[in-house]
Amino acid sequence: MPASPSTARAINDRLALRLLQQEGPLAAWQLKQLTGLSRPTVADLVERLTVAGLITVVGESGEQRRGPNAKVYGIVADLAHLAALDVRTEGVSVVVSDLVGGVLAEASVPIGDDTGTGPAVEQAVALVERVAKEAGAMGLHTVGIGAPGLIDPATGELRDTAGLPGWHRRLVAALQERLPETRVIVENETNLAALAEQRDGAARGRDTFVLLWLGHGTGAAVVLDGTLRRGASGGTGEIGFLPVSGTGRLPSATDCEGGFHSLAGGAAVVRLAGEQGLVADAGVHEPHAATLVRAAVASPGTPVHARFLDALAERVAIGAASVVAVLDPGCVVLGGEVGRAGGDVLAARVEERLARMSPLPAEVQVSALGGAAVLRGALLTAREGAQEELFGGSVRWRESLAGG
Repeated sequence: MPASPSTARAINDRLALRLLQQEGPLAAWQLKQLTGLSRPTVADLVERLTVAGLITVVGESGEQRRGPNAKVYGIVADLAHLAALDVRTEGVSVVVSDLVGGVLAEASVPIGDDTGTGPAVEQAVALVERVAKEAGAMGLHTVGIGAPGLIDPATGELRDTAGLPGWHRRLVAALQERLPETRVIVENETNLAALAEQRDGAARGRDTFVLLWLGHGTGAAVVLDGTLRRGASGGTGEIGFLPVSGTGRLPSATDCEGGFHSLAGGAAVVRLAGEQGLVADAGVHEPHAATLVRAAVASPGTPVHARFLDALAERVAIGAASVVAVLDPGCVVLGGEVGRAGGDVLAARVEERLARMSPLPAEVQVSALGGAAVLRGALLTAREGAQEELFGGSVRWRESLAGG
C-alpha cells in the first residue's frame, strides 16, 4: 500500500534533515543528488522546512549559476542549546554549543579528593549554569554526560561503582532537579570517546574497531558493524576485569585487582616505571602515569625509556590480543591519558607484539582527538538526541496539520 502524500512528505523531510545533520549545509541540487528526489519535490521540502523554522539559508554554493539552487541551506543553529560534560575523578569539564555543534563557551573546574559529595555536586552544577549563561543560552535542551563506570542500559543511570567518587552518581540527579526541562543523557566515557573517534578521529570511516582506554583505569569500547555495543548489562568492554597471567591473583565481581587493570591501569604503570628506574618530572601537572609515559616517549632511544616502553607494550598487547581474538575488529585505537601519552611510539610497539600474538590482523592507532574525545562524544550524543527529538516532533506536528 503506497504511503499517503502527507506521510511521503514527512519521510522526505526526515531524509533531508538527516543529510543536513550528517553532511552540514547543502544546496538544493546537492539534496536532490543525495536523496534521489525530483527537483520539484526537493524545492517543496526546502520550503516546508524553512517555513517551519528548522532550516535557513546560510550561504551560496560555489557554482556560478544564479537561482534557488545556488542557495546553501543549513539547520537553524540557535533552535536549541546543548551541553556536554566530561566527568573525571579529579574534576569536570563543560562545553555549551548550539544545535549544529558550534562551541559557544567552555570551562573546567578541579574537584579535590577531600571535597564532600554535596559541595562537589554543587561545584559541577554551578559550572554548567555559569557556562550556559556565558554562552547566552536561555535554557539547555539536552545535556550529554561522559563518566567512568557502568551505565545501566535499562534506566540510563550511572551505577554505583567501587573506586569512583560519590558525587558522580549524585550529579545526574542534581542536574535533572536544577534543570527540570532539560533532557540528560549519561554514557560511559570510553564509549563516547569511541563515537568521537569514529566520527572525527582515528577510526573515521571504520564500521568495526575497538577503542582501548588506558588511564586511571582500563576499559574498551566496541563498535561492530557501525553500532556501539553495550551488552546485556551495559558492561561490554569492562576489560579491567579480564583475568590475565602475571598478576598473582584473579579479579572478583567487586574488585578488578588481579585482572588486566593490574597490568595496565594507572597505578600499575607507575609501579612498572619505578621498577625500570624511570623518574617523572614532578613539575608536570597531569596524571602521574601519563607523565611517566610521556617522558619515555620524548626520548625512546634511551635504554631505560626503551625498556619501560617495551614492558608496557607487552602488557597492553595482552589485553589487546584478547579483544582481537574474540572480536576481530581489524583496528585498535589507544585512548585515555596513558594511551595518548604513548602516542605513535607506544602504538607501534603494541602492534608489533600483537602481530606475534594473534593470527588476526589488527592495526593499532593512537587517539586523534586527545583529551577532547570524551567531550566531543558527549556533544555528538546530545546533538543527535536533541535533533531527533526536535525534528521528529516537527515532522509529526506537520503531519497532523495535514491530516495524515
